[in-house]
Amino acid sequence: MIQLPEPFEYRRIDADGTTIHTAVGGSGDPVLLLHGYPQTHLMWRHVAPALARDHTVVVPDLRGYGASDKPTPDPEDRAYAKRAMAADQLAVMRSLGFDRFALVGHDRGARVSHRLTLDHPDAVSRLAVLDIVPTRHVLTHVDLQLARGYFHWFLLSTGGDVPETLLAGAPEFWIRTMVERLLAPGSTIEPEVMDHYVAAFSDPAAIAGTTADYRAGATTDLADDEASYDAGARVDCPVLVLWGERSFVGKAYEPLEVWREYAADVRGTGLPVGHFLPEEAPDQVLAELRSFLG
Repeated sequence: MIQLPEPFEYRRIDADGTTIHTAVGGSGDPVLLLHGYPQTHLMWRHVAPALARDHTVVVPDLRGYGASDKPTPDPEDRAYAKRAMAADQLAVMRSLGFDRFALVGHDRGARVSHRLTLDHPDAVSRLAVLDIVPTRHVLTHVDLQLARGYFHWFLLSTGGDVPETLLAGAPEFWIRTMVERLLAPGSTIEPEVMDHYVAAFSDPAAIAGTTADYRAGATTDLADDEASYDAGARVDCPVLVLWGERSFVGKAYEPLEVWREYAADVRGTGLPVGHFLPEEAPDQVLAELRSFLG
């Protein structure tokens, strides 16, 4: 089994009834790292050990992913709403004794991070979001380019067991295709890590949970984000925005301009890679995070 190296130790942490598989290592100010789709906490394998030299680094699997619990999806898509997933991670940090921490998220983990910061602003000292713009912006600016670039958002949110049935028929093809199409040309992921991702997402419970994650994105999460935006809620802590210049985000948006509609203190830059920044450009991501986190 692939794991993060020392000083990381693994724990099973109860988050109000949902058990979250978590690696914890290092010492110093706490930092929570949240992964995206279709991956697990191991996407931080090139970044977390170096960060742990100066910080206490917490690296969990999100609910529905990896070795964390996978609650049965509910008809209203609340079980995998970003609000519920964010509450898991807040409970994890509090169980470790951290009431306030820095937060770094990639992809779906960045969407969980955005919601956690809006719902619990006193808990987050700094927020870094990697290769996303807010869900509300994505889904209120839909065009042909988005439909082609983010086709999986629409497929996975279809409902009626359609995506679950299709993915269950060819999970390895799906995961390898999704990862490879989002990497920049010439970028690769180690074969043993890809095998780990494939194994994690071949579990029917993971297929159901991660599909519900996307279904919630187009329903419950969008409603929650609209309500927050209309109420004037914005992220008040410093925000670092990183994106891949060869990713859809880098090609389709002006990420800093978009995020300045949702946060007061925004900085960041593009990196010359695709979507999976911590795996394609770990040294650059690490340098940006160290400068931002202090």
